[in-house]
Amino acid sequence: MNIPTNLKYTKDHEWVSIEGDIATIGITDFAQKELGDIVYVEVETLDQTLKQDDVFGTVEAVKTVSDLFLPLSGEIIEFNEQLEVTPEVVNEDPYGKAWMIKVKISDASEIENLLSSDDYKNLIGA
Repeated sequence: MNIPTNLKYTKDHEWVSIEGDIATIGITDFAQKELGDIVYVEVETLDQTLKQDDVFGTVEAVKTVSDLFLPLSGEIIEFNEQLEVTPEVVNEDPYGKAWMIKVKISDASEIENLLSSDDYKNLIGA
């Protein structure tokens, strides 16, 4: 199980990379394995300001559709449009090419509520 130590995580299986006031967000290796083959990623919240834990999109696998929850409050400033063409990259490279959105963080204090890699490992029993 790939759980990079330089990222933060959520109980809903999103990962977060923070650079300054910009957060890059995707789903974890664990989440993509649980979902199976990803066939569609939908994010219709570009340019919207959402609160922590709001739904920012969905990911569709062969057998299920799962909501994507925003780990930090802020404005959705970018969507990885490559996922519209090749959603299967989520299964192949969840922490790299398959980033989903970038968010301009509006409340940096929320970062403290995210999980460390060790906390996330404990959550999923890894």
